[in-house]
Amino acid sequence: MLNWRLAVLGFCLSFLLALPATSQSLVGNRSDQAAIMLDGRELFQVSRLDDYSAADRVAQPNKQLAGAVEAPELPQVEVQLKPNFVTLRLADQHLLTVTERDRRFGMAATEQAKVWQRQLNRALKTAQLERTSAYRYQALFESVGILLAVVVLHFGVQWQRRRLRVGKKKNFILLGLTALQLSLWLGGAYYICERFPRLRLARYAVAKTFSQPLFELRSGAAYGLIDLMLFLASAVGLWVVVRGFTLLLKTRILKMTGVERGVQDAIAILTQYALTLLGLLVILQLAGVDVSSLLILGSALGVGIGFGLQNIVNNFFSGIIILLERPIEVGDFIHVGDLVGTVERISPRSTEIRTLDQVTIIVPNAHFTEKEVVNWSHGNPVARIHLPVGVAYGSNIATVQIALLEAVKDHPDVLAYPQPQINFQGFGESSLDFDILVWLCEPRQQYRIKSDLYYRIEASLQQYNLEIPFPQRDLHVRSQPLDQLLALMIQKQQPEQPHLYYPGHPQDSEISRQPTIEAHNLQPLQSIPKFNLDLETLATQMRAGLTIADRRYRLNLYPQCFVGSEAVDWLMETQKATKEEAIRLGQALMSKGVIHHVLDKHPFADAYLFYRFSSDEASDTGKP
Repeated sequence: MLNWRLAVLGFCLSFLLALPATSQSLVGNRSDQAAIMLDGRELFQVSRLDDYSAADRVAQPNKQLAGAVEAPELPQVEVQLKPNFVTLRLADQHLLTVTERDRRFGMAATEQAKVWQRQLNRALKTAQLERTSAYRYQALFESVGILLAVVVLHFGVQWQRRRLRVGKKKNFILLGLTALQLSLWLGGAYYICERFPRLRLARYAVAKTFSQPLFELRSGAAYGLIDLMLFLASAVGLWVVVRGFTLLLKTRILKMTGVERGVQDAIAILTQYALTLLGLLVILQLAGVDVSSLLILGSALGVGIGFGLQNIVNNFFSGIIILLERPIEVGDFIHVGDLVGTVERISPRSTEIRTLDQVTIIVPNAHFTEKEVVNWSHGNPVARIHLPVGVAYGSNIATVQIALLEAVKDHPDVLAYPQPQINFQGFGESSLDFDILVWLCEPRQQYRIKSDLYYRIEASLQQYNLEIPFPQRDLHVRSQPLDQLLALMIQKQQPEQPHLYYPGHPQDSEISRQPTIEAHNLQPLQSIPKFNLDLETLATQMRAGLTIADRRYRLNLYPQCFVGSEAVDWLMETQKATKEEAIRLGQALMSKGVIHHVLDKHPFADAYLFYRFSSDEASDTGKP
């Protein structure tokens, strides 16, 4: 497969380099040579002579040949030798002079004239034959046969297109079949035109229109429509070759070096830009364009274009910076602005992000270099999320802690280490506020995991009869009795009596006393009830009552541990508790750090799981 790709790449490169050279040769020779034509067939080329251009030299001979074909008797072309030159004559009239420029290399003028004589006589005879009725019927019959064959082949290819199955190579196969159908029609049309003189003349006129010069450079090179098409084909061929080479470089060569994917993308894209620029310069140089003057013009236009396309240039260089520094890579889960999603593709100007709603957003690359970007996948993909929860006032805090831990610890996507944490945030307006901290290894699944955990938290709070309060407001309205309000209204309606001040009057000299708060009136607040549990005594009793020994599981040895189911049975027997209460007691011991699972992966449960007292901690890497 690799050799096949290299062969195709070499062929395309050779074809690409040959196109501009061919175009240059055609451009350079167009004004120096012209063709002697008969019925749309090119017989040979003649060169210019002094002040006569090649087109002027062939204009009269072509008219003479066209008129000779229509004559009743076919005239013959003869060679006439003169002292200083050789001429060709048709029906005793001068047809063409053979000059030194017309001679082929190593051939005398007389020999060249005889070669042209044979070609002209043969062409005249063929042209007269093509004007007979027998030839026309035969050509018409062959043309109808060719047309029917093209139609049958066209529908055969169309039937094959419908049978194609959906796959990665379907687009390439469809493109090849379309090119085949187009080639069939073009080939059939070319053959039919070749059989009839008038159609052949029309075909030559169309080709001449394409080859007619449209503009001319200062260097003297003239360019027509066919030259522009050749240049466009060369540019397309360059793009195909460069894309194929960069793909081969990325998938074969760079992959063997073992470098990271981001570095591979950066090298491949920079190589593609460099080869494309170099190839365009080579094509322009081979086509006869002065590249130095073009570079000066490009530098002058670059300043003006730079101001107009400032944002595009900024995004382009931002894309190069992203490819080199790699703050984000394909497959990363990021948060930029209001967008949260996965990076699908990084192009030179923009980056494609697929959101959690499976919607693709195109973001300019400048956003990633000018703004803050949260990359959940950069470095260590482990992330911590917060789950705020509020419970009603009067709830037992220790019970709330046990209920929340039981809800989040058993979730399969929550890491056992680092362990989940329950933080008491404070006293809210209508609830006791807690913050649950859990660690995840898949940040892109955090929204789904949050939903699952809230479902578990709600079920656990209901199991422990813990209430989630509604937001509430207390409104206290204070009003005086109705008789006092009426007396006050009557007093306001009466005119105000003048008040005379008498010194020493008890009503005026005595300072009214306002009620104040005295220190001895303050009552101490009652202490908040706590979860009364003598864990140290319980741990000592468990240590003495359980069988603590070295245990083996699947070829792994776990020293100084006990079985969870045995501990549950012991707690039920000694503490007179039910199984659920015994499990809660064990979980409380784990929350206080008295005991723990040997691998810190499971909560306290009535199962064949190994637990160990923290005081007997020893290094262990096995798995129960």
